[in-house]
Amino acid sequence: MVDYTEGSGKEYHIGVGKGEVGKYVILPGDPKRCAKIAKYFDNAELVADSREFVTYTGTLDGEKVSVTSTGIGGPSASIAMEELVHCGADTFIRVGTCGGMQLDVKGGDLVIATGAIRMEGTSKEYAPIEFPAVADFDVVSSLKMAANNLNMRNHVGVVECKDSFYGQHEPEKKPVSYELLNKWEAWLRLNTLASEMESAALFVVGSHLRVRVGSCFLVVANQERAKAGLDNAQVHDTDGAIRAAVEAIRLMIKNDKMNK
Repeated sequence: MVDYTEGSGKEYHIGVGKGEVGKYVILPGDPKRCAKIAKYFDNAELVADSREFVTYTGTLDGEKVSVTSTGIGGPSASIAMEELVHCGADTFIRVGTCGGMQLDVKGGDLVIATGAIRMEGTSKEYAPIEFPAVADFDVVSSLKMAANNLNMRNHVGVVECKDSFYGQHEPEKKPVSYELLNKWEAWLRLNTLASEMESAALFVVGSHLRVRVGSCFLVVANQERAKAGLDNAQVHDTDGAIRAAVEAIRLMIKNDKMNK
C-alpha cells in the first residue's frame, strides 16, 4: 500500500502513531464526546485531532486506554478501527445512540448489541453477506455486567444497521419505500431491539482483524412506541452508556490480567 503519510509514522486518517493508543478503545461517533469520555480516564491527554477523528489516551486501573471518535456510519468507523489496530489496539467498545424498535425498549434505556443486521454497505466490502456481524462474547458479557452493576435498565440482542438515517425515519418518501418498509417490518417481527449505523461494519471488520468488538447504546426514543400511542420519552444524555463502557473496560482489564 502507498504510504500517503509520506513517512510521518502516523496513520493517514486518524493521525495517531504506534504506541500512542491503549489496547482498549472506546469509539463514540461525535468528536465532541471524546473529551467527556476522557474525563473518566486518569491522566488523559489529547493525542490527535484529524478530520472527524479525535483521540485521547489515558489510563484506567494502570492500563493504557483511549477514546477515538469515528464520525457517522460504517465507512469512517471501519477506517478508525483499521488504523487503531495498526497502532496496537485490540479491544473496542462502540458507544453511541440508537432508536428503539421493540415496544419495551424505551428512551433512556441501554441497548447492548450481540449482533447486527447488515443493511449497510461497508461490511459487504469485507465479507460475503452470509457472514454474520457478531459482537465479541467477552465484551458483551462485560457490558451486561457493567450495566447491571450500575443499575441501568438494559436490553441485550440484535440491532439493525443502515446507511440512511432518513431512510429509516421517512421511508415512505424514498423511491425504494417498498423495500425499506417491508424490511423494517421483518426486523420488527424478528425481535430487533434498535436501529443504529455502525455496529455491523465494526463487528465484521473486527472479525476480519481478529480483535474484540462490542457496542452499547443510549436509546434516544422509539418511533414504534410513538406509532402505538405510547409515551415516548426523548433522552439525549449519553453519560449512562459512557459509564457502562468505562466500567466494562475495567472488568475486562481485571479479567485479562487474571487470564494472562
